[in-house]
Amino acid sequence: MLSYNVRSLRDDTAALVRVVRACAPDVLCVQEAPRFAGWLGRAARLARATGLLYVAGGAPSCGTLILAAPRAVPERAEAVAWPRAPGLHRRGLAVAVFRFLAGGEPRRLAVASCHLSLDAAERRAQGGLLLNRAAELAEEAGHAVVAGDLNERPGGRTFRLLSGRLTDARRAAPEGGEHTFPAPAPDRRIDAVLCTPGVEVLGCGVPAVPGAADLRRATDHLPVLARLRLPPRP
Repeated sequence: MLSYNVRSLRDDTAALVRVVRACAPDVLCVQEAPRFAGWLGRAARLARATGLLYVAGGAPSCGTLILAAPRAVPERAEAVAWPRAPGLHRRGLAVAVFRFLAGGEPRRLAVASCHLSLDAAERRAQGGLLLNRAAELAEEAGHAVVAGDLNERPGGRTFRLLSGRLTDARRAAPEGGEHTFPAPAPDRRIDAVLCTPGVEVLGCGVPAVPGAADLRRATDHLPVLARLRLPPRP
């Protein structure tokens, strides 16, 4: 699972593609995906370049997007647009339920790509909406993962609200780098992967990739790579 804020593909897209390919994720949760005129074509080109498939999101989910490898089979997908606050950028979720084949047995996982508000009060409200949706998705699929740009450090109120109910994958199994922003000289962790109970975290953090300069050129955030394991069905 990879989470990545791509700043509307305004930077070095070739470097971005190389980073994603080096990480080889089953599922890629994107924030600040193309969302204006021609967004679907740009999302499709990004998917093709990275060897992934478009699954959900883009303009209908206010710039959140999910791409996936062919081995992650989507059972359904949806775009969620949260209420608009006057004067603030509208936010939303890209959501998909996947079926994976592990050990010869199909396992299901729901995934939501999120990008929370810069405004603290709105971000707190969105944290509550996100928890509610994660609980609904876990009930539907058995397990759920939320990944994205939280626009807040782990000590913030919304981050603490989320990590009080969901597993902060980085805290559970640190691996690789910690800080995700700004990419040229990262000094804070504002991007995260959060899991419902039962998802085993094998490792989570900013990945080391060949050609480390690509991480600085690709966009203004660093990606978060989480290695996860789904338990067998009871």
